[in-house]
Amino acid sequence: MTKRRRLPRDPNTLVPRTTVLALDPERLHAQAALSVRVLLKEGESANTQRSYATALRYWAAWFRLRYREMFSIPVPVPAVLQFLVDHLERLDETGALLHDLPAPIDEALVESGFKGVSGAPALNTVLHRLSVLAKAHEMKRVGSPTHDPAVQELLRRTRRAYASRGTRPNRKPALTREPFEALLATCTDGLAGVRDRALLLFAFSSGGRRRSEVAAATFENLTALGDGSYLYRLTHSKTDQSGTDENSHAAKPLVGPAADALRAWLAGSGVMSGKLFRRIRGTQVAEPLSAQAVWLIVKRRAKLAGLDANFSAHSLRSGFVTEAGRQSVPMGDAMAMTGHRSTTTFLKYFQPGAVTQSRAARLLGGPNTSSSETGAAPDSPSTLVVEHSHGG
Repeated sequence: MTKRRRLPRDPNTLVPRTTVLALDPERLHAQAALSVRVLLKEGESANTQRSYATALRYWAAWFRLRYREMFSIPVPVPAVLQFLVDHLERLDETGALLHDLPAPIDEALVESGFKGVSGAPALNTVLHRLSVLAKAHEMKRVGSPTHDPAVQELLRRTRRAYASRGTRPNRKPALTREPFEALLATCTDGLAGVRDRALLLFAFSSGGRRRSEVAAATFENLTALGDGSYLYRLTHSKTDQSGTDENSHAAKPLVGPAADALRAWLAGSGVMSGKLFRRIRGTQVAEPLSAQAVWLIVKRRAKLAGLDANFSAHSLRSGFVTEAGRQSVPMGDAMAMTGHRSTTTFLKYFQPGAVTQSRAARLLGGPNTSSSETGAAPDSPSTLVVEHSHGG
């Protein structure tokens, strides 16, 4: 017998349960406030949490030494302006660069571990600390001094001053085809080499994955296809943190050398569930790699290859984009692979690669180094960029 569904009553006729605490709709209950904080923290990446915490600790240390007071929010506008002139460089009448942070305070910040080295930090570091301060005010539901017209005008003119001096943002070099192949050539040291080759090709060929995404990659999100290739479903990333199914570009193809390397690692490691990439202790496959471990692998392989020590895990991401530009991959195809939402950010890496292939740069002749003319081998990582981009 089918149970008849009861029609909902008028909500206003419901009798409140006396055993449940009555809440004030104008105030957030302590337990709800705790739940909100936990959800906010859980939904934010570990890297972002560390970055924000480090920036706020620096604000507190600087404020304490500068004003001999405890740091608290809201921060007055004059204090923000003082922070900026303490950390941003300006030219004096002789053309020398200087900033207003007193040397004793600078030394104290370094000695106590709040700064790595003495002197003015990079412009990007100052801007990041300012954005963290704004976020902290937002979370406290108070107006941020960073939005004050005086602060905004100082920032606008500072950016212009830095640009006129030729100061550029400090970016890690891109691991394009040639240096990337040099890294792969070092992966000959047993099971660790098998893992590192698979990890590097996975990160690069799936669209230049971030180190956190590589560390989080799981066997369950990997699908083996009949032709020997794989599809990896990226369920969470910096630009898609909701994990929704609506992302039509979540599937990342792994073909050719990337598929072969991954297959060799799975066979050699015996990984059949959980995280794809693991530590190796002796001859045993152990716990999953952390994002920091992925970074260290890239640094180690770059050192073994005799390359610039500045290469890092992010070099894989910028390298994919730059290589896509070099090979004239359509921007939309490449962005589908990387997951970039901002064309401004994407073009910072795409255009330097594309510009070398521009016909406008060769009006007086000159070699064209695109893969179509150099005859790149079908199984080289450079051809993976094109093949994956059209498949993503």
